[in-house]
Parts: sequence; structure tokens; C-alpha cells
Amino acid sequence: MVGSVNRGTRDEMLGRLAEAVRSVAVPHPTRVAVDGPPAAGKTTLADELADVLRTRGRDVIRATIDDFLFPRAQRYPRGEYSAEGCYYDTHDYHALNRVLLDPLGPGGDRRFQDAVYDRTADTTLSPPVTTAPTDAVLVFDGVFLMRPELIDRWDLSVFVSAALERTVERAVIRERRVSARAEVERRWRERYIPAQQLYFATVRPAARVAVIVHNDDPQQPVWETRTP
Repeated sequence: MVGSVNRGTRDEMLGRLAEAVRSVAVPHPTRVAVDGPPAAGKTTLADELADVLRTRGRDVIRATIDDFLFPRAQRYPRGEYSAEGCYYDTHDYHALNRVLLDPLGPGGDRRFQDAVYDRTADTTLSPPVTTAPTDAVLVFDGVFLMRPELIDRWDLSVFVSAALERTVERAVIRERRVSARAEVERRWRERYIPAQQLYFATVRPAARVAVIVHNDDPQQPVWETRTP
């Protein structure tokens, strides 16, 4: 791949991402993946991108991998702090493809559901089926989105990068009201960070995306655009 490295304001970066979405030419809704480690800033970026796209007149479907988890009883066969369990046992990719990504993709009928699981209640969901306009945009954030089960479903892929040590500090701040610092740090250092390292080693996600956003300083991002 060849590409360019850009520096600018957050608004400039979001504008470039919106232009990248606009440039995708497919005869079905555009499926955008926003991948990256936990606490790298994926959800914030995906929310902001969705807002920009809406201001430009696009119909946006906003969804997240957190709504495609297996129930808790199925997620921890290897233990609560297992990195392998985080990578292999957490997400229901079959359901994600079946109810969301494939209906919005080539040959799909555009009739989709945006969730199968309620994390707060730890129960399965079956929300109403919705029909997407042909020119809609799915903005989907989550971890591990470039893995083999999903890689062919995306029309545009973004990887949000941040130093893994920095994500620990962000997680401590983000979760300080619900979890003690020691618990957050243990979960990140024993489960989430090693799971990301496994993902990096086996999939090399940054080599598979069109845009990498270096998000160590969210207000002064650096982004790389790549073309085959």
C-alpha cells in the first residue's frame, strides 16, 4: 500500500474521514468499521463521524460490537482474565454477519437489526427489523474488526491507534465510578492488552485498513490514508 501522513485539527480529520466515506461507490449501504484497542477512542470517533455524516445529509446507522457479545455465562470458559478468552470467546460474529453486515452488503435485502445482546441486563435481544436506505452508512465501532470472520464485510475500515499504556490510564478515568483502579488495571494488563497483542500478531489489523488515526492526542490527531 501507498499513502500519506496528515496532521491537523480533529475537525479536519473528521472531514477527511467523511470524504473517504463519500468516495465509496457501492450499490448498497456503506459499511464503515472503526477498529482499535479498548479505550483508544473508537466510540468517540465513531459518534463524531456519524454526526458529521448526518450534517452532510447521510442516513447513518450507528452500531457497536458491544451489542454483539455472547451472554456472560458463555464468555469466560477460560477465566475472567484470559486474553485468549477475550479474543476467541467474547463476540458473536455469526449473529453480527447474519442480522447486520450481510443484509446491508452485496445482495442483501437491507433489512437489519443493530443488536442481539443487552450488556446491562445480560440478556439476548431481538429488536425490530429496520430497512436501510440504499445510500445509508453503517458506522460500526469495536475491537477485533479486521479478523477473518469480518474482514470481507467492510467497505471502508479505520483503525484508531493509541499507545496501549495510555489506554490503561484512560480506562481508569473512564471507569472510576464503577471499578477500583486496581481492578481496571488488572483487567487491562491481564486480559485486554494481551488480547490486542494476540490480535496484532495474528491479523496485523493496521495493515488491512484504509485509514489509521493516531489518537494519543485526540485534539491534534495524526492520520494516515492508504490506497492499494
